[in-house]
Amino acid sequence: MQKLLIKGGYPLKGTIRLGGAKNASFKLMIASLLSKGEVRLLNLSHIADVENTKKIIQSLGVTVTSCGEKTFCLNSSLVKSFKIPDHLGIYSRASTMFIGPLVARFGKAVVPYPGGDKIGPRPLDRHFAGLRALGLVIKRKGNIIYTEGKLIGNKFRFSKNTHTGTETLLMAAVLAEGKTILENASEEPEVDELISFLNKMGAKIRRQRRKIEIYGVKVLRPVSYKVMPDRNEAVSYAIAAIISGGDVVIENARREYLEAFLAKLEEAGGGIEVENYGIRFYFKKTPKAVKITTLPHPGFMTDWQPLWAVLATQSQGTTLIIESVYLDRFGYVKNLVSMGAKINFFNPKVREPEHFYNFNLSRGWDKIPHGIEITGPSLLCSVKANISDLRAGATLVLAGLVAKKGQTVLANIEQIDRGYEDLEIRLRHLGANIKRV
Repeated sequence: MQKLLIKGGYPLKGTIRLGGAKNASFKLMIASLLSKGEVRLLNLSHIADVENTKKIIQSLGVTVTSCGEKTFCLNSSLVKSFKIPDHLGIYSRASTMFIGPLVARFGKAVVPYPGGDKIGPRPLDRHFAGLRALGLVIKRKGNIIYTEGKLIGNKFRFSKNTHTGTETLLMAAVLAEGKTILENASEEPEVDELISFLNKMGAKIRRQRRKIEIYGVKVLRPVSYKVMPDRNEAVSYAIAAIISGGDVVIENARREYLEAFLAKLEEAGGGIEVENYGIRFYFKKTPKAVKITTLPHPGFMTDWQPLWAVLATQSQGTTLIIESVYLDRFGYVKNLVSMGAKINFFNPKVREPEHFYNFNLSRGWDKIPHGIEITGPSLLCSVKANISDLRAGATLVLAGLVAKKGQTVLANIEQIDRGYEDLEIRLRHLGANIKRV
């Protein structure tokens, strides 16, 4: 088992270039199954989620070769299987996204139930309801999902926002017979990235905010495409710069993907300069506490709230964070408290919780806290911890960068590798005292 060792107290300074977005990269790889030919994807980060997806599509018959720096050539001409092996699919939280491309080719698909982060149950009922609306029959036996049928366009409205659900139906609808209309669809930039990729392949997709119209086509052609920069990576390095008292330029960071984060950071008093090369983040003064409520795009992203919690421990006053997107995303709090953070749980009083919360209100949902208050600034000390999920891991790395006492030791860092390429090496180039052992 590999571990990260971190000694805090070193200001980060320098320049870093963003890699391809995790939440776009592996999904475009899956979408390459919709064409018969060689797709070239540029700016793919070397992360575990990309590598796992590579293994899955190779098991189906896709030829994947490295054809340049951060570039894969994916040839789907000889796809021979409609079944994802159990031992591969369990590591992917996007196994349902394979259903559309496989059914389009074979009329059926067999995929494992998704794995992934431990942040509460994922609302796959929305995925399945949409796929059934497009004509598919879906059955689950144990941990396996069996799907068959002919894809036929239809009108479908998501009961609540679903990022992956929208992408799943996009990939199912592009080769379906007739027109599909998706209402209350996700607006996340990664969804637009998938739409852009599919349209370049010959799909006919139009978006009007949360309404997406897909006109089914008979065939998609292979293309070359460059993946968008990772906005979660941008936020991670931005917060690292400010909490360490540093000054970091993030090349390729794009304001339009980060508006909600930048607005809150300006409110908190963080240093920001937006230029044509990217965005500079720097320590200006002790940040002040602000209120954060996670929301679907264009709101404050749920992936950012664990990272912001570390900033809150170094801010003046009491920060309120309300998580409305996922049922259980405060798993990192216990470790921050053990490091000296002053954090209390609370359940926010909201009108019409069914409309306010994006997760399904299953039995016992109200027994799980959906808000925390963090009082700062706090002097953090080191911790020894096992990482539970990707963002919780990044959160503890950030906390380790400002811990003034001892050495932080983080195990199960494979979770971090799912979404960050060479995190410790890149932080070390900025001046952090961090190493992998």
